[in-house]
Amino acid sequence: MKINHKLFQLLTTLCLLIAISSCDYLDQQPDNLLTGDQIWQTRANAEAYLHNIYSYIQAGGDGGDYRCMGVTDESSVNIATVNARQIVSGNWSAASWYYYTWGDYYTGIRKSFIFEDNVDRVPSELLSDELKKQYKSEVLFLRGWFYWKILQQYGPFVKLTGVLSQDEDFNQYPRAPFEECVAHINELMDLAAANLPLQWSSSSNYGRPTQGACLAVKAQMAILAASPLWNGNPAFSAFKNPDGTSLAPLSYDANKWKTAADAAKAVIESGAYRLYTNLDSGDDTFDPYLSVRNIFLTTWNNEIIFGKTNWSRWGFTKCASPGPGGYNMYNATQNLVDAFSTSNGRTINDAKSGYVESGFSMADGTKYWEHKKGQWNMYANREPRFYAYIQYNGRPVLPAPTTDDKNYYSSPSNADGTGKIELYYTGKSGQKSAGSNNITGYDALKRISPNDNIRYDASSYQGPYILMRYAEILLNYVEALNEYDPTNADIVRYLNLVRERAGLPGIDKVYPEAVGNKERMREFILRERQVELCFEDDRYNTLVRRLLLGKPEYQTIYSMNVNADDRGAGFSFTGFYTRTLFQKRTWNDKMYLFPIQQTDIERDRALVQNPGW
Repeated sequence: MKINHKLFQLLTTLCLLIAISSCDYLDQQPDNLLTGDQIWQTRANAEAYLHNIYSYIQAGGDGGDYRCMGVTDESSVNIATVNARQIVSGNWSAASWYYYTWGDYYTGIRKSFIFEDNVDRVPSELLSDELKKQYKSEVLFLRGWFYWKILQQYGPFVKLTGVLSQDEDFNQYPRAPFEECVAHINELMDLAAANLPLQWSSSSNYGRPTQGACLAVKAQMAILAASPLWNGNPAFSAFKNPDGTSLAPLSYDANKWKTAADAAKAVIESGAYRLYTNLDSGDDTFDPYLSVRNIFLTTWNNEIIFGKTNWSRWGFTKCASPGPGGYNMYNATQNLVDAFSTSNGRTINDAKSGYVESGFSMADGTKYWEHKKGQWNMYANREPRFYAYIQYNGRPVLPAPTTDDKNYYSSPSNADGTGKIELYYTGKSGQKSAGSNNITGYDALKRISPNDNIRYDASSYQGPYILMRYAEILLNYVEALNEYDPTNADIVRYLNLVRERAGLPGIDKVYPEAVGNKERMREFILRERQVELCFEDDRYNTLVRRLLLGKPEYQTIYSMNVNADDRGAGFSFTGFYTRTLFQKRTWNDKMYLFPIQQTDIERDRALVQNPGW
């Protein structure tokens, strides 16, 4: 593997252990040397304890962020030994520690109880009763968040009602049934919402939960409960506690889709959110490319429902950027590239799309963000999101502001000041490169700022890691609505909001035959999720909850032919652009849930392992 492993290990350590330096309130850490009594004697110490609970939220670049890169058909990772590559090779067991968040989330849950039980000890002249109520609501939200994340990754959890003592008999704590888990999280969100604002008026509070965030978690819970994984899944019929209590619902309930639609509609009707466009940043003219790109590059915007402000943007940018400045680590797949529409809103397999698979473009695209003359036709006349989210061979590098910086990414024969990315075999980012190399022919471009200069490891710190945003809620709504009321006009209305923000015509204009057709509309809704929410964890969650990830078409991964030797032909080498079987991944249906680590199973004899592990 052509990568500086020592440097990568250093990067990984920094991503996991060091918070980015800023004045943000979430950066503060409690003094571990303080006694329990000392923590509650000052406002600063109590707030530091609260901020530490926030640190257990996983985000991009964190050790538990298993879904974002390399585990689904949208991406791979160019280092064969990383956790994602081990998982897709089937090389794991209940003794593995891959992305093991169970213990971390329970640590966060435990600390939430400690804070809730002790914050009233802080003298009122130092911390007002009003703030104490707000902070208690925040920890209720965080407790519910951690439980939700456990439920997504592992299934039913052990429901705790307080701090356990060191000599507690852990064998008395079995897992709660799935529906009880959902009800408990919903209860926590309702309690939290009671003393949280609908929106924060001060930027100093960005990153804290709101009433809308509580509603959004409930919406996420509802669509998980309605989906095939947990709605009468026969594979879970024997999933029971030692006393015979079933941990999964045994029968299908179509009404759960209505519950999911209603929960998403509650977020919509709150009026707290809207889809971001570049007009929100002061531009005079709507630009779909800037609108879909800059969602992730603004300090905050009205589409963000919840986000983590102190994540490692630099680490993500370094891993996603092409060599020689970046690691070329986060590689998009041909599967994802094929999912993006053409500029007229049609899929590439549609004869009316105008899509051309081969040959070089004879002219520039009509928009500044589109393809350039001489680029491969596969990348011509695609929708704005394609150009905002995918780095492809011959495209000018984004995180390189000056002409000299751009030329750094080019071989001498290509140094024309544009920094066209050389992903072909002998190129600077190709398989024969002296540094890191790309293994699919694409890099992930979402979240990468044009103000960055990764050649010098400079990353502009703008924007949180978005954990929930309004577009996802709209897609939840139309997906759930389509399952139980496929003729409802809201399906077209709200799906079109997402498409039109992305510069595409409405689904009813392009594919009118899909309107009212549940199966056909489901295809378009899932494709819209795949494109709109790529590299945001949603692809994993959606394919898992819908019991799709194990299907062969999602385990068969395609790429460009990065190993074809261009023999110095460079960008003119057509052999690179051959759709190539990259990987047939290993799958077992037990992988729809992560295993609980064997040491935790042994610690709590009432804790049953997930099916198949």
